[in-house]
Amino acid sequence: MWCWRRIEKIRWTDRVTNEEVLRRVNEQRNILQAITRRKANNWLGHIMRRNGLMSDITEGQVEGKRGRGRRLIQLTDDLKQGKKMTFQELKREAENRDNWRALFGQSNGPVVRQNT
Repeated sequence: MWCWRRIEKIRWTDRVTNEEVLRRVNEQRNILQAITRRKANNWLGHIMRRNGLMSDITEGQVEGKRGRGRRLIQLTDDLKQGKKMTFQELKREAENRDNWRALFGQSNGPVVRQNT
């Protein structure tokens, strides 16, 4: 984003939104949607690595009857469709955090783990 600001000669003190900068350079990108999708992918990978109620809910292992009406679209459905992977393959990739980040292009640098 900063390179487009330099090309357009927008000073850092000018109050110009990123959306406005993208409009000026004719770039079609929805920043809010991209951020939301990235956070959802991070959260889903976090949930898939854990054991507990949220993991059971995401995997659909909840006891009882389903409600009436059309089934709601889930985050996992979106991921399976976009990556052409089964749920089991996604879960296997989520077990390794580095693989999950590489799969979704979220290189956040090296993961530092502290020995406890």
